[in-house]
Amino acid sequence: MASDSRSSARGWLLAAALGSLLLPAGAAAKVFHSRSEALELAFPGADRVEDQTYVLRDDQVKQVQEIARSPLETKLVKVYTGFKGDELMGYAFIDVHNVRTLPEAFLVVLTPEGEVRSLRVLAFHEPLEYMPGERWYEQFQHKSLDQPLRLGGDVHGIVGATLSARATTRGVRRALALYRVVIENGH
Repeated sequence: MASDSRSSARGWLLAAALGSLLLPAGAAAKVFHSRSEALELAFPGADRVEDQTYVLRDDQVKQVQEIARSPLETKLVKVYTGFKGDELMGYAFIDVHNVRTLPEAFLVVLTPEGEVRSLRVLAFHEPLEYMPGERWYEQFQHKSLDQPLRLGGDVHGIVGATLSARATTRGVRRALALYRVVIENGH
């Protein structure tokens, strides 16, 4: 990937490391993947991964929030697009949000048609016992906005990690809504 991607990855790791220093004693914080590592895993065999930043208009923010049934933290949206030759591999969005009081970051990878291909946790700063297992995250594969994506409905809850499950479900809905508003409807 380009050198700006490497410097962005270093920035991501530095921010995560500094953030973990600010956590209360005894709190577990785990960084699982840098952004560049996650993008390589998201788009295996990609010749290139392009990123583009969009500034959403107020009407687009409202539309995303209505579709996602969840608030957006910012009007700035970065979309990562993977290519193998001229073939579009898909899109990815990084969602950063608080679970309870501390942040979690994950990468939602979508197919070119806007269906969840994978979900990869990048960092989890709550105690690790509140983090769902990998198998739980896999239930989001093949999900789209055609499903209600509702915890306790088509998304199974998890005992002891209800807030994490709720935050993840909202984040996936936000990524799917961003796809619809920014990619499908064109910016």
